[in-house]
Amino acid sequence: MKKLLPLLFLLALPAQADVRHSIKSSATITLDPAYSSATRIGSTYSVSGSNVTPSKTISGTTTSGAIGGLNIGSVTAGVPAFIDTDFTVTTAGSAFSAVESLTQGDAVQSATTVSSGVVGSLPSLGSTVTGSGGVTGGTITSLTSGVHTCGGTMGAGSSCTATSIIETLVD
Repeated sequence: MKKLLPLLFLLALPAQADVRHSIKSSATITLDPAYSSATRIGSTYSVSGSNVTPSKTISGTTTSGAIGGLNIGSVTAGVPAFIDTDFTVTTAGSAFSAVESLTQGDAVQSATTVSSGVVGSLPSLGSTVTGSGGVTGGTITSLTSGVHTCGGTMGAGSSCTATSIIETLVD
């Protein structure tokens, strides 16, 4: 009987338990915006050679021993005018070389605008990165169980994330 006494005390105590049940559900549709980023390239000019004499002519006046280049006094749409270099062989009958290089810079263009998620006219500059943006058409459906689902037509630049957490905790 003494051995059963502790068991009787345990049977007499009421049972207790904490139960917690939760449902968390969320969904989001994300659309990337259209964008365009452009960088203009500047104008550059270089000349080199051997056994040649350079000269340049500006407004009918020729200057021997001078090279042409970029005329920053005459700029149109952000691009300087070009002054050509003429070459004459210094020692006739001998080997000579002449190299002239010009990179014509980008003209200043009007700003790119985004309308209804579309970049209408793309810039044509030295370095251009453009993104078309997301495509609308995605849908979120809420089921009777409280769970969300993603559907519809989604293209590049669009995404849908649905998350459901169903939790039951018994202490």
